[in-house]
Amino acid sequence: MDVKEEKNKEEKNKKKPIIIATVLSAVIITALLMWWQGSQYESTDNAQLDANIIPIRSSVSGYVKTIYFKDNAHVKKGEILLTIDDTDLKTRVAQSQAALENAKANLLSVTNTAHSATENAGASVLSSSAIEENIHSAKAKLQKAEEDLKRMTNMLKEKAATQSQFDIANTELEVAKAQYNSSVNQYKASQSQSHGVQSQAEAQQAQITLAQALVKQREAELILAQTQLKYASIESPCDGIVSRRAVEEGQYISIGQPLCSTIENSNLWITANFKETQIAKIKIGQDVKIKLDAFPGIHMSGKVESFIGATGAKFSLLPPDNSTGNFVKITQRVPVRISITHLSSEDANMLFPGLSAFVEISIK
Repeated sequence: MDVKEEKNKEEKNKKKPIIIATVLSAVIITALLMWWQGSQYESTDNAQLDANIIPIRSSVSGYVKTIYFKDNAHVKKGEILLTIDDTDLKTRVAQSQAALENAKANLLSVTNTAHSATENAGASVLSSSAIEENIHSAKAKLQKAEEDLKRMTNMLKEKAATQSQFDIANTELEVAKAQYNSSVNQYKASQSQSHGVQSQAEAQQAQITLAQALVKQREAELILAQTQLKYASIESPCDGIVSRRAVEEGQYISIGQPLCSTIENSNLWITANFKETQIAKIKIGQDVKIKLDAFPGIHMSGKVESFIGATGAKFSLLPPDNSTGNFVKITQRVPVRISITHLSSEDANMLFPGLSAFVEISIK
């Protein structure tokens, strides 16, 4: 028995170095693999699947007429989700159309009146010019009558003309003066009238501008009424899943009231929160391997698309303020957006935002 025990001890002693060497080799190999893995990849399990979640709100107020979708149903872009009673909205459109036609008719009337006033102003200018010519004619006759009277006066002194001829010349001078004064007064009156008519024409032209502005206002009101009528039919803004329905048929809704949400699951991406000590090696365009905790069998790949531009803590409701004095250094996380480059449509239909993910970025 003693001999056997000694042999067993000898065999155990011989095996110990082999076991120790094997363990050390395994530890070294594992460490080398971990070192190599760390030098080739940056990974994190602080990641989740994201998508656009679009809240649907009412742009007009009224009673819900018909709801065409069920909660959590798939919808297509442009598909009508629900309609609002549009009786009042159609009435507003009809009123706006009538107001626009009235404004256009008013513009036509004002334009015609302005054209007529402009023509009258032009006619008054021509009439004033004609009267001005009469002044020149009357002035010439007055000058001739004055010269005739002077000649008759000299002839009367020399007994070459009779008193009757002198009286006739004097009378003609008085007539010429009266005609000249009358022409001057007529010209002044025509000038005043012409200025008045021109002022009226300018006022009518200003009325055209006001009428045109009114037409534009009525057109804008009609467009607004038509737009509000269009808003009575609420459509899906994208392909996806409509969820969180918060309205029922017959319910009165106000402007801006939330009705439901549309999840654009056809456009997915990963938001991964890396430690600040990992960011230095991560670059835009690097390849990424993605695994989802919920669906480990789905194989996904992507690329680093962008950095959020600030740590996640800065976007919190109460961001930390390290200047208060109570400072404890905590490793910050930086959100990184990763676009999905490989995902089958069948697999995409199974996914939804918020699922936890594990990402591994190839940094070499």
